[in-house]
Order: sequence, then C-alpha cells, then structure tokens
Amino acid sequence: MKLSVEDWNVIPYAEAWTRQSEYFETLIRAKEAGQEYTNRIILCEHPHVYTLGRSGREGNMLLGERQLQEMGVTLYHIDRGGDITYHGPGQLVCYPILNLEEFSLGLKEYVHLLEEAVISVCASYGISAGRLAKATGVWLETETVRARKICAIGVRSSRFVTMHGLALNVNTDMRYFGYINPCGFVDKGVTSLQRELGRELPMAEVKERMTEALLRLLG
Repeated sequence: MKLSVEDWNVIPYAEAWTRQSEYFETLIRAKEAGQEYTNRIILCEHPHVYTLGRSGREGNMLLGERQLQEMGVTLYHIDRGGDITYHGPGQLVCYPILNLEEFSLGLKEYVHLLEEAVISVCASYGISAGRLAKATGVWLETETVRARKICAIGVRSSRFVTMHGLALNVNTDMRYFGYINPCGFVDKGVTSLQRELGRELPMAEVKERMTEALLRLLG
C-alpha cells in the first residue's frame, strides 16, 4: 500500500480543486486497470472562499455577487456532498484521496473516521468534541443550545475513491461565517480551536496532529 502526505501550504481553491481532481481521476483509472497507484492525504489552507455542495441551497449564501466581489471572495459550486461552507486563512483543510476498498472502509465508515480524527485532535488540546445527530462534522456541546461546529466535512466518492474532505477551524477569522448559514444551519454556531482556547495555535503543530490521527485510524 502506498500512502503519501503532501502539504500544499496556502493555495488558491481553484488550483487545489484542479490538482486533487487530477489525483482522483488518476487513482480511479489505475485502480480499474489494476495498476499501481498512490493514496494521498493533502493538507492546505485557502485564501477566502465559499463553496456550495451539490445539495446546497443558494439562499444559504447571504451576500450578493457584488458584495462578494467587493470583499474579494469567490463562490464555487462544487461536486461534494453538503451545503455551503467557508474556507480561509487559519483553517486547516484536508483532502484525503484514497481507495476506500484498500482500507476496508465503506463511505459512511470513512466519514466517521474523518470525524474521529478531528475529535482526537481536539482532545489533544483538551477540547471535548463529538458528533451531532443528522449533522455531519464535528461539534462542541452537542446536547446543548450552545452546540457549535468546529469542523465541516464533505466528500465525493466514485468507485470507492474519495476526494474533498474536512475543514477544521484553527485560527480562522470567524466573521466570514456570518455571511452564510454554515452547512445550511440557521440555529447553530461555529467556533475554532483559537476561540475555544483563547490563543493562536501553530498551524504546523495542528497539521502534525491531524496527520498522526488519520494515519493511526487508517491503520
């Protein structure tokens, strides 16, 4: 089994989408042809951008095109599951491009594994995180009115090969979530590691912990 970890640092969303799409298609072709391929875990950050998934509602974007242009923010309609979310500096984005069959995982189990990795990273900072029924992602204080999301998850799968992934708010500028109904929710908040801990975190350290958690869970 070949599995590589790549750090793309800060990369425009469109460029990252193109690159991971190429990896995704290459892996599918190699798998179907019975050729060698590499599973990948990609880590990066993006400049300010909003992405709307296949099942997303346009109305969850609260700004018009002109306002977005004035802010220098782009909105992309993309091919993952889920609704609208925000990516920006200080947010750790992770794109695993994996053949799930090689890891004996179904799609539901895989999403559960991504959530588990984030829960583990949060726990390493003393933050108790978990799951919210019927809401993919990782949440804090799930059983209370203060339930807030710290990580969004949205994946695409074809022939059990994955792309897209997770977005963990580390030192994220939370104001940008105020311009959308994050993941379609109007009654729940969002948060970051920085907001919960009251201090900025070294992104390299969080990337390291995320990589360790994913590799451990993937076995």
